[in-house]
Amino acid sequence: MTRILLSKGLRKFCKWFIGNITFGFVLVGCASKQNIQQRITLAAPEEKVMLERPNSHRTRSNTWSYVFDDHDYINLPLNMTPLNAISTLDSLAQRDKAVSVDVTPKSLVAQRIVENYLKSENKEPTGHCLTVSKTRFEKAYKEIHGHSVYQDLPEYMGTKRYTPKQVYNLLYVSASDTKRGWRSLPEAYRGKGNAGAVAYAGMGTLVDTKGVWAGELQPGALMQVWRFKDDYEKVVKGADVKKLDPYGHSFIFIAYVRNEKNEIEGLKIADQGFQSYRPLVPRDYEVWWGVNLSI
Repeated sequence: MTRILLSKGLRKFCKWFIGNITFGFVLVGCASKQNIQQRITLAAPEEKVMLERPNSHRTRSNTWSYVFDDHDYINLPLNMTPLNAISTLDSLAQRDKAVSVDVTPKSLVAQRIVENYLKSENKEPTGHCLTVSKTRFEKAYKEIHGHSVYQDLPEYMGTKRYTPKQVYNLLYVSASDTKRGWRSLPEAYRGKGNAGAVAYAGMGTLVDTKGVWAGELQPGALMQVWRFKDDYEKVVKGADVKKLDPYGHSFIFIAYVRNEKNEIEGLKIADQGFQSYRPLVPRDYEVWWGVNLSI
């Protein structure tokens, strides 16, 4: 009997342990379940960060841990309007006529982001969510404007400590810490990830949680979300990454998913394959930030 109880206990522990595997990241967001080792180079040597799996032989003292998305608690009935067959912006508009904003993005960049995604043969490229969403945005921006988004960053973004490019990147990845550098950035845009960085650059309008679920997002909007409001507030103020274990995600908004009563039930998103296989629902995250592009 003792052996049976120990065996059951061990199986439960293993199941719990496997379900709570953590990553060590400096960036907010999440990674797919593929083996990942990427380097995102920002604008200064001290801004280099490494995304690592825990089985890496490398160790870093300034990393955050992020757990896999837990879908077990989500039991949403499959009564939502399917969007798998969407292939053009016209069909997207037909499926989502009741959105309270124009379905066709006002921004050429946003429109190109959606078009590129819908035409892509690899909609789930794996990797880190920030890398994927940032690449999709920057690719579309360059295709429309003919040059990098960094060339159009306004001078007012710069500070005595950072260049406009550095400020943009630090906000984009929510590089929170307790030092003066992070706290020198405008608080109104901290913790909002891609949405905050782009809005501060004057390239779009922020949409908060209430607006997101009121139907205010436009296709192609960049989004940053946080599972817990308390984590978000700590990141904004400046978090000790050795103690805080925040959980967030970065992605692109594609369309609203509505039921037969035309009520919004979820968001169709584009990410690296982490959650894009299903619509996101309000209970997935406590804090939602988006930016409707104006460029």
